[in-house]
Amino acid sequence: MILVTGGAGYIGSHTVKELLRAGYEVVVLDDLSSGHRELVLTEHFVQADVRDRKALRAAFRRYPIRAVMHFAALTSVPESVADPGRYYEVNLLGTLNLLEAMREFGVKTIVFSSSAAVYGDPQKIPIPEDHPTRPKSPYGRTKLMVEEILCDYARAYGFSYVSLRYFNAAGSDPAGRIGEWHEPERHLIPIVLEAALGKRPYVEIFGTDYETPDGTGVRDYIHVVDLAQAHVLALRYLEAGGKSGIYNLGIGRGYSVREVIEVCRKVTGREIPVREGPRRPGDPAVLVADPTRAQEELGWKPVYTALEPLVETAWRWLLRLSSRFSQS
Repeated sequence: MILVTGGAGYIGSHTVKELLRAGYEVVVLDDLSSGHRELVLTEHFVQADVRDRKALRAAFRRYPIRAVMHFAALTSVPESVADPGRYYEVNLLGTLNLLEAMREFGVKTIVFSSSAAVYGDPQKIPIPEDHPTRPKSPYGRTKLMVEEILCDYARAYGFSYVSLRYFNAAGSDPAGRIGEWHEPERHLIPIVLEAALGKRPYVEIFGTDYETPDGTGVRDYIHVVDLAQAHVLALRYLEAGGKSGIYNLGIGRGYSVREVIEVCRKVTGREIPVREGPRRPGDPAVLVADPTRAQEELGWKPVYTALEPLVETAWRWLLRLSSRFSQS
């Protein structure tokens, strides 16, 4: 059985779906502070915080866990700048508690949800895994620290791990069963689509003076289903005796904020008001992945390599979610 921490969240829930589709038994552990019980697709669910050692140990006693996928974390760059103590407590202490529970119960295989935020301002584009790591935010630093902790646990205790450095996750399950659902929403594409739906008055562009073609930040957007499938491949790789390692997950192509807004206008057929604001602390100008290593070593190949179909799945999910709430 595979334990998925944070499996009621956005990326975690999509990964649970892919694990189930691949034939794995899954148990989700989530405190539902930001996730949603409705997104949990497995019957095995434990509501608990990863900072709760007693609850973690109880989950390992109850279920025959043989590997872990670790998503449970706080994930907002601006929030981490404003409240770093909370981020270090949840992201670091929670992970250490999880790893110690794994040690106690003899579970030594883990796939970790890391982030491109570990890189900071890139010195080259696209960014390879051996690029210097100089995170600009407490959030990015917590992800890098966990990667280093995993390396130490592998050396000292025989753990095997894969750290997956995501670039910008977006989109939703094409079947519409689950999707991106944050309260409040912090990710660009759903924010733009909420403006198209009239749920917010405008989209604010944070920074228009970056050294990019149109002055706005550029990001590599990867569909959440492609991300989820990469987790399954990483697990299979470790189960087959693969060496511990770090992998970028992105499509290798960037889109600016203005480009995202234009694609959202095209997909929705609606006008989207925009306001321009100053840069946010901790935001690099450009983040684009070099995903070659994941493609070659994990056999990963993203299906969604253009922005428009990604936005289409996000739009369908948002319409369904809005309809659901309007009927309740």
